[in-house]
Amino acid sequence: MSEKKNVLRLDNVTMQFGGVVAVDDLSMEVNEGEIVALIGPNGAGKTTAFNAITGVYEPTNGMVSFLGKPIVRNHPQGKMKKQYKGSDAEKFANEPVLNPTPDRITALGMARTFQNIRLWKTQTVFDNVLIAKHMRRTSGFLSATFRANRAEEEAQRAEVRELLRIVELEDVSDELATSLPYGKQRRLEIARALATKPQLLMLDEPAAGMNPQETDELTAFIGRIRSEFGMTILLIEHHMDLVMDISDRIYVIDFGKLIASGTPEEIQNNQRVIDAYLGVDDDA
Repeated sequence: MSEKKNVLRLDNVTMQFGGVVAVDDLSMEVNEGEIVALIGPNGAGKTTAFNAITGVYEPTNGMVSFLGKPIVRNHPQGKMKKQYKGSDAEKFANEPVLNPTPDRITALGMARTFQNIRLWKTQTVFDNVLIAKHMRRTSGFLSATFRANRAEEEAQRAEVRELLRIVELEDVSDELATSLPYGKQRRLEIARALATKPQLLMLDEPAAGMNPQETDELTAFIGRIRSEFGMTILLIEHHMDLVMDISDRIYVIDFGKLIASGTPEEIQNNQRVIDAYLGVDDDA
């Protein structure tokens, strides 16, 4: 059997804000077709890691590779040379700094959702997805002005209708996005990310705020996305039932540092993880 292609790789990624190290020397990888979870207590640095991967933050040190090519790379510079608390400060010092903006990273084939739903509130369900689809347009300003792009526009509208059918939102396509129940708003946000035709889908706490039934439905929905779109998925999530049900592999961080990685079974039986995270009562 051939080895799976590496989609995402982090090498020694550190994110330091002043004297605070939010992500500490994080290395991990996601392979084609996998669902990989990044978990840890609140404040462990999970969303900060997502932000470093997607260009929201410029990491203090380390490299992010996508589909085998470096897309983000940095090393401690200026005052940070003296303040830096991480390791391997010189590892990438002789390499060019790479710091693309989030839109450029999205164009490469990486899409993400956020902890707080970020839909276009005054737009319909259909238009929320269509606007995201526009980033893949090939027509320019002049062709759009003179409607020479009509064929491309209609093709994209047809793709949106098909996508909404697959994610079971076609019956609400003309409703305002914010009029949907919370669970469907989450589904719409994922559909909008899928509209950019990503090769990697990154979900930041997709089940946040959901009740148990909505969480079960989301778990099945994410599984369908993987199978129907052949999607590779990296997610942050606090709902352990969801994580254990759908993840192929799990990385666990605490205070920004990787403390364990492995299959769901391995993580559930890892004493260090139990002590840091899984054994903590949510109501405590």
